[in-house]
Amino acid sequence: MLIIDSNVTIMTKDMNNSISFYTSLGFELKNRWGNHYAQLIAPGLTIGLHPANENNFSGSGNISIGFTTDDIDATKAMLDKLSISFQSREEEGGKFLHFTDPDNMQLYFIKPKW
Repeated sequence: MLIIDSNVTIMTKDMNNSISFYTSLGFELKNRWGNHYAQLIAPGLTIGLHPANENNFSGSGNISIGFTTDDIDATKAMLDKLSISFQSREEEGGKFLHFTDPDNMQLYFIKPKW
């Protein structure tokens, strides 16, 4: 199995306000990388918060679903075998493979650097 963890990422206009909101609902702040990204957890669910801008809103609204992998090359091979188009990118947080489901829901695999 290539999926070792998962999360739902929510684009937010105000990171501090969103963290306060979700922690008030009972989520625990797991990790925060300044205003770039934060993870909040509750039993069975991890929410990622990411700053929103006019360029990162998608057909799935303000939500994308992320899957953590420990082998990005095997994951690329799996997506290729399934004829799923994806875009690769790498940044400070890790290597990403972005793709969509049949209803244009934004999904991604990440091999994190943390």
